[in-house]
Amino acid sequence: MSISQRRRRERGVTLIELVLFIVIVGLASAAILGVMSLTTQHSADPQLRKQALAIAEGMLEEIQLARFTYCDPQDPAAETATSPAGCAIPEGPGEEANGAGRPFDNVNDYVSAYGTATEYKTDAQGNAWAASPTQNYTALVTITEQALNGLPATESLHIQVVVPYADQQIVLDGYRVRYAPNSIP
Repeated sequence: MSISQRRRRERGVTLIELVLFIVIVGLASAAILGVMSLTTQHSADPQLRKQALAIAEGMLEEIQLARFTYCDPQDPAAETATSPAGCAIPEGPGEEANGAGRPFDNVNDYVSAYGTATEYKTDAQGNAWAASPTQNYTALVTITEQALNGLPATESLHIQVVVPYADQQIVLDGYRVRYAPNSIP
């Protein structure tokens, strides 16, 4: 092999090879940057979900721990009544006029009517639920009377707490039965 043939083979890359290399590297870089951008945009979602779940769990627990009595605690017959008929101030859905706000003195106080969602934007101390200046949380509480394991519907309640966030939502369901209707602190 002569020196001139060897030089022709070692000239380097052609323009077509260089253009193809640039196109392939450019496409690969764009794909990698696109994946990184998508990952960065959704990296806060687990935090938003955790915060929404904590709000929903806290709200459901607050409601389930509230009393479920026949009478308003201010009623003189509250500790002896065996049904709502024995009360001067029967307990029903909606907060009483003399209510002090959350946490309420009865499960029924959390909604204005059974089956209707009530919106809460703050915790029991009045602090707003906010993940950021642009993301605020709202808890929607719905309570419905529902027969449960042989108990009449007036003795058991189905509680649903919905906390929407971003374009998703957390939905928690719970139940509260009237097991100690005369327990007034």
